[in-house]
Amino acid sequence: MRALFILLGHLLTTIARLLGSGGGRAIVAESVLLKQQLLVVGRSRHRAPNFSALDRLLFGFWSLLLGERRIPRVAIILRPSTLLSFHDALKKRKYRLLYTPQRRGTPGPKGPSQELIQIIVEMKRRNPRFGYPRIAQQIAHDFGIDIDKDVVRRVLAKYYDLRPGDGGPSWLTFLGHMKDSLWSMDLFRCESMLLRTHWVMVIMDQFTRRIIGFSVHVGDVDGVAVCRMFNEAVALMGVPRCLSTDNDPLFEYHRWQANLRILGVEEIKTVAYVPLSHPFVERLVGTTRREFLDQTLFWNAKDLERKLGEFKEYYNEHRAHASLGGGTPAEAGGERPRRWVEVRRFRWQAHCRGLYKLPMAA
Repeated sequence: MRALFILLGHLLTTIARLLGSGGGRAIVAESVLLKQQLLVVGRSRHRAPNFSALDRLLFGFWSLLLGERRIPRVAIILRPSTLLSFHDALKKRKYRLLYTPQRRGTPGPKGPSQELIQIIVEMKRRNPRFGYPRIAQQIAHDFGIDIDKDVVRRVLAKYYDLRPGDGGPSWLTFLGHMKDSLWSMDLFRCESMLLRTHWVMVIMDQFTRRIIGFSVHVGDVDGVAVCRMFNEAVALMGVPRCLSTDNDPLFEYHRWQANLRILGVEEIKTVAYVPLSHPFVERLVGTTRREFLDQTLFWNAKDLERKLGEFKEYYNEHRAHASLGGGTPAEAGGERPRRWVEVRRFRWQAHCRGLYKLPMAA
């Protein structure tokens, strides 16, 4: 036990001499530096010794403890300029570590937050047919966050497995009349699960892009059927001042013309054989097919009317539109103000029986 205390005392004395003032540290450093050089020389007898990263680090560290006058005397295989360079590099590194802030930020604009990235990926996962502009508009509408479509594209390219698809036709510039003064109407066909033909009439407001209503008819369409479908579609909304229709022979029936005269509606015909002259409602028909009818099935006319009513509510109340600056038809018509959802407090709401899922306030 006594020998252990004596050994411990010698150890403490040696540490005190090394840490205290005087030349103890320099002597030890000089001895270690000379021994390291001898080890490097003895490493290879037939060629010039190569320094490893550890050798350079040790030479530079021990040179910190030596004075500049002693460095040329202890250098055997090193040039004094090399040790001085080591010494200067370690000093710079020391002060860089002491005075450089721990939190280092990369220059340039900041990317989207992790919460926003999760929202983008989740919206694409829940709505696979949404494109980059559509997701950007929907996020701007629901959360009030102005995000560029290219940012959405880069986020999805990194965090989501995208499959290329068609972008669809583009919007055309078309001037309408005053608010609630011009409506557009069109007819299209669809098939039920039993392959029975159903005719659908869709009426939309040119100014707000709002769907006024749908009406369904089974079988052949004549003048009486057209009048009944129109009256059912506008039953809850009244009648417009002007109605835009194409040159379909179905709109040439005497009963149809008489019905418009009784209601006091002026009919405006589009250019014959030019679908682009009727762009808004033609695009709406395509949107209804691609985003809804092609994604679901129906049994009969009642089932189709019920499902089209759900799509109408989703289209008017929740779907963001590029032609409305990312807003919805209900907001454009002043029916409801825009309310943004907090990024940290929201939940996903299903629309059209789970076909689409959009964020809403929790």
